[in-house]
Parts: sequence; C-alpha cells; structure tokens
Amino acid sequence: LHDGINEPAEDASLWPTAFLPGRQAWYSLDRLEDAYMVQTRDWEREPGHVPFSCVMGDIWHGLYVDARPEEESYGDVGRWTVEHEPEPLAQGSAGWPLERWMGDVADALEQGRCLVGPGGRRLEDMWPALTVCGGLTWVDPHDARRIPEGRVLLDGPR
Repeated sequence: LHDGINEPAEDASLWPTAFLPGRQAWYSLDRLEDAYMVQTRDWEREPGHVPFSCVMGDIWHGLYVDARPEEESYGDVGRWTVEHEPEPLAQGSAGWPLERWMGDVADALEQGRCLVGPGGRRLEDMWPALTVCGGLTWVDPHDARRIPEGRVLLDGPR
C-alpha cells in the first residue's frame, strides 16, 4: 500500500522508519530492485534471496525472503550481510516463513511481549518499545544501554 519506507529528510530521526525487529525498514520496490541487483551482480550472490529490508542509513545488512521455489527454505525469512552469504533468520529451525514471521511480529506487538521464534524460542533481546518521537523499536529490556531515557517498553496486551 505504501511502497516501503523512504529515507527520512536530513537531520530527521530514523526511528519512525525503522519499525521492524532489528531496526529494519521496508524497502520501496525501487530500492528492493537496486539491492537485489547489487547482491546478485556486484556481490555475485546466488539469485533468489530477495532483500526486503535493511537498517535505515546502513545498506550493508538486512532481511530477505527466499524466492527459490525448488529449495526447502522457499518463503522463509533470512539475514543478508555484505560480508557473508545469506543465512536463515531462525538458525537451527525448520525455517521462519515470511507470513508467519509477520504474524509473530504482530502478536508480539499486540501482546506487549518479546518476539517468539520458531519452536517457541523467546527472543529476549526483541521487545517492542516506543521511542520519544513516536516510532517503534525493538530492545533488550535487560540492557539499560538499549533503553535510553524516553523509550517506553510495551509490556502487556493493548
């Protein structure tokens, strides 16, 4: 509906745009196409890992969906970086399909709890929190450095 997220204006906060777990922001279709071309052509990566997000302001790592129908991991979310080959987001599991990942993110937001991965593994460093500028971020509530003044941890059903 909104064709991803655009980079904020200069000197504007990145927080409202980076609302996915891991401070990720959705690519627009143009940015997705550019990132895919860079990865497959310039980085000589295998085609079929389609990047859909990155950390805003940092084009060196993000998330992808496996679009290779012949692979067992087809439809699963993974992590890409410039330094390493793409890898599954849920290491040691049968995979984390994009549709389920999005549902799990929505459940964590709605229930005010940490993200729960495949197999019920609680990702204790991925709790939703609101920022001072009204953005959404994901933090480790046990690491005070990750919850600067002004952030509010979501801590229960809304």
